[in-house]
Amino acid sequence: MKDILIRALSGLFYVLLLIASLYNLQTLIALFFVFGIICLFEFNKLIQLKSIIPYFIFIALFFVFGYTQLNINATKGLDEATQILMVITIFVELFLIKDLFSEKTIPLFISKRFILTTFYISSSFVFLILIANYFKPYNPSILLGSFILIWVNDTFAYLVGKNFGKQKLFEKISPKKTVEGFLGGLFFSCLASYFIATFTESLSFTNWLILSIIISVFGTLGDLIESKFKRQANVKDSGMIMPGHGGLLDRLDSIIFAAPFIYLFLRITLYVS
Repeated sequence: MKDILIRALSGLFYVLLLIASLYNLQTLIALFFVFGIICLFEFNKLIQLKSIIPYFIFIALFFVFGYTQLNINATKGLDEATQILMVITIFVELFLIKDLFSEKTIPLFISKRFILTTFYISSSFVFLILIANYFKPYNPSILLGSFILIWVNDTFAYLVGKNFGKQKLFEKISPKKTVEGFLGGLFFSCLASYFIATFTESLSFTNWLILSIIISVFGTLGDLIESKFKRQANVKDSGMIMPGHGGLLDRLDSIIFAAPFIYLFLRITLYVS
């Protein structure tokens, strides 16, 4: 009972902290900077990378593509550089998906470790900031809606999988995840997209519906990929910063992985609208 209470309070604090930060751009930037450093630290432990270089790369990326772009009029060159960063990040994540479906361990030669810390962790936090600032002036509804969809997907994937799950999704990587749970999370995420579209009036229902599918699919893949990293490292959690939940990366792995795909979809809607 005590463990359940600790887990609930820890999760509630995380959610309230995140939601409170969304209503001020500067606070959100500061919070995601701290979150990014913590996740980078946890991930470096998983892949046994002791270098401080990834932290300098994170700070540089966060400043150039995040903070600077939000506080000055973005030049054409900076916008193009952001698109290049998006393409490289998605390319790296597609390779991680390939590694997920391979029975072999994820290769972690030294150059790949630096690539992963840069384009799997660091750049994803840049895209979270850019998603939050998709509307100008600042309106956090898309980022908040994305987090809500992640939480709905995770919650109902767990509930449906626990009560009705029979067929394993990736048994060797995450034994508790089931196909029925995944489909349940996807269904309720799609259902939640209607209410998000209705109450936020930020995007059309069709766009939110597509986003719910993107977030459910790529969020689940992100969770599984982090689980594979943890299995290779022989650890249950990425850290211990959140009592009852493990590490911060364990809470953010889904949205981190989905972020560049969400941003890509928003860019596409911008061009076709």
